[in-house]
Amino acid sequence: MTKKILLSVFLLPAVMTFAQQYGGMWIPTELNEKEMKDLGMKISAKDIFNPQKASIKDAVVQFNGGCTAEIISPKGLLLTNHHCGYGQIQAHSTVENDLLSNGFWAKNPQGELPNPGVTVDFIVDIKEVSNQILEGTDNLTEPELSKKIANNIEIYKNAQKTEPYQSISVKSMYYGNKYYAYTIETYKDIRLVGAPPQSIGKFGSDTDNWVWPRHTGDFSMFRIYADKNNKPAEYSKDNVPYVPKHYLPVSIKDKNENDFTFVFGFPGRTTEYLPAIAVEKIMKEIDPARIAVRDVALKTLDEKMRADDATRIKYASKYASVANYWKKWIGEVEGLKKSNAVEKKVMYEGSLVAKNHEIKSTLDQLNKLYNDQAPFALNNAYYSETVRNAETLTLANLYYNYITAVEAGRMDEKGTAALKKKLAAFYKDYSAELDAKVTAKLLALYANKTAPQFLPAGFEKYKNEAQNIQNIEEISKNSIITGRSEVNGVSLSQDIEKGFSNQDKLIKSLKKDPVYQLFNLMRETYMTKADPQFASLQTKIDALQKTYMAQQMATDKDRKFFPDANSTLRVTYGKVKGSLPRDAVSYNYQTHLAGVMEKYVPGDYEFDVPKKLIDLYNKKDFGNYKDKTGDVPVGFTATNHTTGGNSGSPALDANGNLVGLNFDRQWEGTMSDINYDPRFSRNIMVDTKYILFIIDKFADSKWLVDEMKIVK
Repeated sequence: MTKKILLSVFLLPAVMTFAQQYGGMWIPTELNEKEMKDLGMKISAKDIFNPQKASIKDAVVQFNGGCTAEIISPKGLLLTNHHCGYGQIQAHSTVENDLLSNGFWAKNPQGELPNPGVTVDFIVDIKEVSNQILEGTDNLTEPELSKKIANNIEIYKNAQKTEPYQSISVKSMYYGNKYYAYTIETYKDIRLVGAPPQSIGKFGSDTDNWVWPRHTGDFSMFRIYADKNNKPAEYSKDNVPYVPKHYLPVSIKDKNENDFTFVFGFPGRTTEYLPAIAVEKIMKEIDPARIAVRDVALKTLDEKMRADDATRIKYASKYASVANYWKKWIGEVEGLKKSNAVEKKVMYEGSLVAKNHEIKSTLDQLNKLYNDQAPFALNNAYYSETVRNAETLTLANLYYNYITAVEAGRMDEKGTAALKKKLAAFYKDYSAELDAKVTAKLLALYANKTAPQFLPAGFEKYKNEAQNIQNIEEISKNSIITGRSEVNGVSLSQDIEKGFSNQDKLIKSLKKDPVYQLFNLMRETYMTKADPQFASLQTKIDALQKTYMAQQMATDKDRKFFPDANSTLRVTYGKVKGSLPRDAVSYNYQTHLAGVMEKYVPGDYEFDVPKKLIDLYNKKDFGNYKDKTGDVPVGFTATNHTTGGNSGSPALDANGNLVGLNFDRQWEGTMSDINYDPRFSRNIMVDTKYILFIIDKFADSKWLVDEMKIVK
């Protein structure tokens, strides 16, 4: 950032705000009903969220702790994304019965498949509790401040009366300037009802991920089961379909540009209020480091997955997970550059300083702290991404934490059982031979990209990738962690229980393991030379960010502030809209089945199309699901401000009817987590007409459509 830019901020007009144009992720108890109605909404804010009686919020759930899902029938039928249910579809798949490739459709409730461990959470009530949580915190600094807030939260939660299946979660908003309490009900018997083959549900795969125009039928269906009293219960054959307080009618009306829409769900994380210096570091240093690591891992996995079906099935879910944010970060960097995000932040900061001179001191301190933290933050990015994406190192990290807990007396029987369960699941989808190659390549990248002061002694030997592949393969073959060498008479990858039968021998063997020693060398160096400094500076940054957030809200009276996303229930609203992403390029708001056929590549990993879908298209057998063009609409875009966690969120019309299923964002606008730009920021949704067309015509599962209330 040049001095010229920094100095120029003081020459700007005093009044300067961001043009929001409906960007925002609003707490559903604090909606701007007038603005929503001015945009075209026909229902009231109370119809969206009302703790006293049935409202739309009773049809919206957090799916398995991450995605969103919605209830679309009076029998607890649940709709979410294909990629949100991907892990469950994969878990029911084998080489002989490949549900990922073939799809799955229960023919009746008895054919629905249980998914142990999967949960859905309803939000029963939301209350602001800032006064209770911040009581007695004036003039406190860390760590006393955190201790006091944690204590106040526990006092508040313990004072609430809840049912056994309910819990209270207290969440910080606006960087700790406000707090909200959420009453949650959790249901634990969730069964797989239907999923299209991945040639529909994942059509376009990684090439089309984060991209518009999009032609992906990204949906899957589950059902919530309850006990005979309609209350949450563990899985039982005696459980019955859940009867919801509210379910969403499904609209098959045509969509038009500028139609009002709103999205209701659980967005994961945004950072809209960072200073310019933080955005600059993300754009120029942190994101490029993350991208580089995942690029190496993905290319290595892809080569093997294309050549071997067993590997493709084993690694399908993991590959998709790694690729998702790899591509998102690439788009984020490009979007931040294109939308001049740093320059906009600098100008905005100048306008704030012109109104409130105290803010200059806050920004000066933040600038210094971010610059001081930069080398440690970069090492943090390379280290964490390397350990996360080299699965062999991830395993070593799990065993390291186990040994540490045992030696500290913190590992009880329950903890050991949970670890063994986690390890068994990990080994099920782990190829030691393949990951030895991934690990070797990532270690070469780490050795070459990491500043010398952060490298372990002698780590220069890992700079040669070709030599690494031989060396790491040899280490892998002689490791009990990889499961290629035995401990207690067995391979850990084959028999976890017996492998853990003699704890002392297991721990002694782990400490001598070559993979463990390699990981431990990396970890000790990182924890000594980078992590404490990174964390210490981050604590100071967080404290100042809280101050800066409060200053922004107190100074800029013209701006509407929503709290950054933190996986709590939010409403975002906007209009159905296309976009002009770059010079001479115009995107329509709607795609159709014809576009699927245009992209069709027979036998391709990403763009194959099922024969039955081709036949339906050629016969024009579209039923009630075609639009005014005579074709079946597949996807559409709007200006709703979404992020990760909004996957599977319902897109609703002015009357609260389901019109689409949110599943992605337009690549040119993925920077909206940091800088929402109404010119480029578009969310991408599967059209309800395409969902119903696939269920009815392709899957021959009209019994599911018959459960729903269809709005024509």
